Amino acid sequence: MKIGYARVSTKDQNLDLQIDALKKEGCEKIYSEIISSVKSERVQLQAMITSLRKGDVIIIWKLDRLGRSLKNLVDLINQFIKQEVGLKSLNDHIDTTTPQGRLIFNMFASLAEFERDLIQERTMAGLNAARARGRLGGKPKGLSLEAQSLACAAETLYKEGKISVNQIAKQLGIAKVTLYNYLRYRNVPIGSYTKKDT
Repeated sequence: MKIGYARVSTKDQNLDLQIDALKKEGCEKIYSEIISSVKSERVQLQAMITSLRKGDVIIIWKLDRLGRSLKNLVDLINQFIKQEVGLKSLNDHIDTTTPQGRLIFNMFASLAEFERDLIQERTMAGLNAARARGRLGGKPKGLSLEAQSLACAAETLYKEGKISVNQIAKQLGIAKVTLYNYLRYRNVPIGSYTKKDT
């Protein structure tokens, strides 16, 4: 069975374009929702996953409609492959039911692994830079050890000013609001942030 999944981030956006394309593709059932990708609870996505059966093919408008990050996307597709469920993205030319599509997915998986390594490397660099400045910084109240590490890295990247706030959040795999919360925990003055020329 072909099953469609459509998502937009805000009520200002319209699902019609995606839904029309999914119907044209022959989807017998379509799950849709209006929710930001950073929200963990995507009820319709979970409902779709629960309903999947061996041999089903999920059809989406674009990959960014499905996964909130590259890692999340790879994890979802791996889950589908284990369930013997295919995935086809209409605008990314991805179709895991074909050998070529699976090859492209494996490239995505490699990129996700690279991204994880890069984030870990930057996090350690942030911690080392903080220690070098004499800021060992005990665990801030309410933050886990992992969050504490991310907060240190966030502070370093923010103060360096080499990349934008959005890029910092993306690099660390956190929401922008979480980034600002981490900076406040680290007592970093937050003003009009401008990326410095490198």
